[in-house]
Amino acid sequence: MAQQGMVPFDEVDEDEKNGLGARVRRVGGRVKRAGRAAVRGESAVARGILLTLLGGTFWGINGTLSKVLMGTYGVQPLWLACVRELSACWLFLIAGHLTSPERLRGVLHDGRSLLSILGIAVGSILFSQVAYLEAINWTNSATATILQSLSVVIVMVYVCIVNRRRPRRRELIGLVLAVAGTYLVATGGDPTKLALPPQGLAWGMGCAVAATILAIQPVRMITRWGNFAVNGLAFLFSGIILTIAYQPWAHMPTLDAAGVALVLLSVVLGTFGAYALYLQGVKEVGSVRGSMLGTSEPVMATISSVVWLGAVFTPMDLLGFLMIIVMVFLTA
Repeated sequence: MAQQGMVPFDEVDEDEKNGLGARVRRVGGRVKRAGRAAVRGESAVARGILLTLLGGTFWGINGTLSKVLMGTYGVQPLWLACVRELSACWLFLIAGHLTSPERLRGVLHDGRSLLSILGIAVGSILFSQVAYLEAINWTNSATATILQSLSVVIVMVYVCIVNRRRPRRRELIGLVLAVAGTYLVATGGDPTKLALPPQGLAWGMGCAVAATILAIQPVRMITRWGNFAVNGLAFLFSGIILTIAYQPWAHMPTLDAAGVALVLLSVVLGTFGAYALYLQGVKEVGSVRGSMLGTSEPVMATISSVVWLGAVFTPMDLLGFLMIIVMVFLTA
């Protein structure tokens, strides 16, 4: 017996049956579509996590590649910066032409935007490339990358000032960890001496400032014209300026086949590939999770430095590295 207020399906007339069946099919269709969308969403997140980790990993390995080129082949940091910028820029521009040609054409015909991108080339790309390579040259890829991660704290302070708010508790804890971690990396726990060359510490802190500018300055242009177009032009402008100032042809290193291969890897995988993978990954997982996954860069830089270069880190170094990585998670 049916419950009160309900009518058995076999007692409903044909028109009502057809209407009810159609509604059931529509609901079922919506459920199926929602299920497929959920699966696609989970797949996109998983893909984004993988791409972000790969991007950070390639960046970390690229730092060690740079150290090998500078240590084994006598490549100067400014020469490597020139080659990387003037080579990778074309890969960015080709990718921009393939993915959003209308944006690339648009920015090339907008004089004010080109002037803004010239500012990005000098303030973000040139500064960050030179500071990072000089920091690697004076220390190692792991230390340079760890010190670069301090940019997260500078960005946090900037956001608090702009938004006129006090740092949250976890941000304050992250700030303390950043200061303590930097102290351990710089001194090895002994305040009477520097464990790093003064030039290495100075360029490492310059890395953090440069990474902060890079995280803030290009945002408006990238939102308007896209990552590939803006970064391709910025790398091109920066490379031209650095080439005119440095004249890399006067500082040519002697490279064998292995050295040339390392330079190509640094350009294709370590610069363009890492950047493209990381950006696409962050697009799919979000900036907060992307910042956390980006800690694969200093981790991989440390591992590759130990395995490839035989770098030795003291317990105080590793504790300082850990503090700074935890800081990224707290403040991201």
